[in-house]
Amino acid sequence: MISLVGATKILIVFYSLYGNTAKLARAVAAGVEEVPGCAAILKRVPETIPRETLQQLEKSPAYQKAQGEMRDIPLANLDDLLDVDGVVFGSPSHFGNAAAQLKQFIDATVPLWVKGQLAGKVGGVFCTSGSLHGGNEGTLISLLLPLLHHGMIIVGRTYEDYSLADWGTPYGASSTSGPNHDQPPAEQDLAVAKALGKRIATVAQKLKG
Repeated sequence: MISLVGATKILIVFYSLYGNTAKLARAVAAGVEEVPGCAAILKRVPETIPRETLQQLEKSPAYQKAQGEMRDIPLANLDDLLDVDGVVFGSPSHFGNAAAQLKQFIDATVPLWVKGQLAGKVGGVFCTSGSLHGGNEGTLISLLLPLLHHGMIIVGRTYEDYSLADWGTPYGASSTSGPNHDQPPAEQDLAVAKALGKRIATVAQKLKG
């Protein structure tokens, strides 16, 4: 665990139901912590699925496994966004947009927007989808818009990244989970997420300096 004292801090806030977005989040965090003097803070947003629906999901072994793997990741609150140098949002793609759980968290940042408290912080995004053209880019772009409204400095991928020419999108990191949500991110996906985290941390550190 990297010390937060004096570090350039990058907060990674995500929603994940079956754990695939969480795997990308951990890869982003690993990339952040490759940069000397930078620390990653992983947080997930609260669940908003109605209890009766959630009871059905809880019977799924895949859901149980994913939730167990995320048990060590605390829930995010708005105060978490203040004492950091950058924020990365991650979500599964729901109809080409961010999941309602993450969207609700972002919508609640209006008090911070009014005061300009996120302006100048570095921001980035990542997502998962059920299929190759299942809304990845639409979701990434939809997540970038609130960052612009907050006056954040958006950092995406770069064509200097060896994998961008034949893997992924410049808007952020992404992966395909399959129709049954049972396909974890491929090694290339994790490499992209790690590269994104490293780039965001590097930019945030330069701006802080």
